[in-house]
Amino acid sequence: MTIRRVQPIDLEPLVELWEMVFPDDPSHNAPRAMLPTKLDVDDLILVAWEEGKLIGACMVGYDGHRGWLYAVAVHPDHRRKGVGTNLIKASFDTLKSLGCIKVNLQVREVNNPEVVAFYESLGFKVEQRISMGKLID
Repeated sequence: MTIRRVQPIDLEPLVELWEMVFPDDPSHNAPRAMLPTKLDVDDLILVAWEEGKLIGACMVGYDGHRGWLYAVAVHPDHRRKGVGTNLIKASFDTLKSLGCIKVNLQVREVNNPEVVAFYESLGFKVEQRISMGKLID
């Protein structure tokens, strides 16, 4: 498995992966619309390839204070094989190289115990916060 920052050749397979893994995403998260905007800001998207196939991805954010992980996705055929763990560790390395000392993420669904357990196995802890959001018209 090779993990690296996103390149133009990755974009179509990346859209396909995110659409498969997150089929119920709200329209404002649509990968085809969101990717160009993200890439205008930075290239902090890590992709995992194996045997010529994109098998995982993680979008990383850093605001100079803390890092964020978004859209962590592993192809269903490659789950429980270390892909997600390696993507998260590569994200940590990327963020640490930028000076980041804390990483946050959000799990969309409260009733998602497998995903929560995965992140807890990597050292994440549930923090008592209220997550708020607003779409800007």
